[in-house]
This record gives sequence, C-alpha cells and structure tokens, in this order.
Amino acid sequence: MTTIKYSTHYIDLTREQLLKKVAAAMSSKRFEHVMRVEQTALDLARRYGANEEKTSIAALLHDFAKEAPDHSMRDLIISENLDLDLLSFGNAVWHGPTGAILANKMFGIEDDEILQAIAEHTCGSLPHAPLVQKIVFVADFIEPARDFPAVEHAREIAKRSLDAAVFFELQHTLKYLLEKEARIYPKTLQNYNAWISENEKGKE
Repeated sequence: MTTIKYSTHYIDLTREQLLKKVAAAMSSKRFEHVMRVEQTALDLARRYGANEEKTSIAALLHDFAKEAPDHSMRDLIISENLDLDLLSFGNAVWHGPTGAILANKMFGIEDDEILQAIAEHTCGSLPHAPLVQKIVFVADFIEPARDFPAVEHAREIAKRSLDAAVFFELQHTLKYLLEKEARIYPKTLQNYNAWISENEKGKE
C-alpha cells in the first residue's frame, strides 16, 4: 500500500488522523472502497504527474457525505446556495457537492483542486479540468473491486490516456442511466457535450 506523508499546505491533519475521521463517517464497506479509490488514484497521479498529496486527500474524502443523513444534506444544499436541481437527483449525485462543503467546513480545506475533485466526482469533468479532478473520477470508476462488463476496458484505457478514460466513463454512465430510464443530472450531459466539442476540435 502506498502512503503519503501530508504537509500542512492543504489540511491540518496527518493522513492517519484523516483516515480515522473518514472511517468514523461511514460503514466499513464504504471505507474499504474509499481506501481502494485512494490507492488507484495515487497510481494514476504518479502516471500522469498530479500532486499526490492533493490526490490522496480528495480520494479519501470523495465519499465523505455518501452516508450522511439525507435531511442534513438537503439542508446543506439549501443553506449553501448549491444548485437546487440537486434535490431532484438524490444522494447519488449530491454527495459530491455536499462532501466538498463538508471538507471545507470540517477540515478547513480551501484548495480548489481538492474541493472540485470531491464535488465533481459524481458527474465527471470537463476536458480542461485539473488533473486531480479527472483522476478521482476515473479512480472511483475503476478501483479493483468494481465488477461490471466494461470495467476492464476502462482500466486499460486509463493506462494509456486519462482524458480518454474520463470520456469513456462519461459515455458508459450515460448509457447506463438511459437503459435504466433514470434521470440524468444536467451537468453530466454538459460535461459529455464539452468532450464531444473537444474531440471535434481535434479532428479539424
């Protein structure tokens, strides 16, 4: 297992102290997922040259709000003036943005790259998003315990191109939601459309 020694630049806790607080906020099964996402994200950070400390913090906190009470997260969405459309999509989407708020309020994290990585991991990222944001989104999708038909292909893509992995995973997410006839959060569609536009520019 890879471990990172934290400075005091981004959070006033050691990694071990942060792990204890994260573990206390969720079930053991969720915590094990978070640990796998961190390790996967750190592998990607080394591969693509991202800041490993930021990557570790964002990965460990990406699901911090996942098991928080719905009523308290609804209150947070309203009190913090987040997109009220979130209320129509439930915790599967809103645990990212609310998790970023909690990361700031509870842990004093102010770094935009970390906060955006937490906030946006439920709906993907734009083509020119910071590396840590892309990495956490991809790592959450391909961590070792994930088991669905496209995951091995996604892992292979992630070894070759982080951008291609983000785009593939956005495509897969949209297909999955369409097949389920589920609501699609507008930002997910916006991110997908941005990648289509980016790809079109590359063909000009």
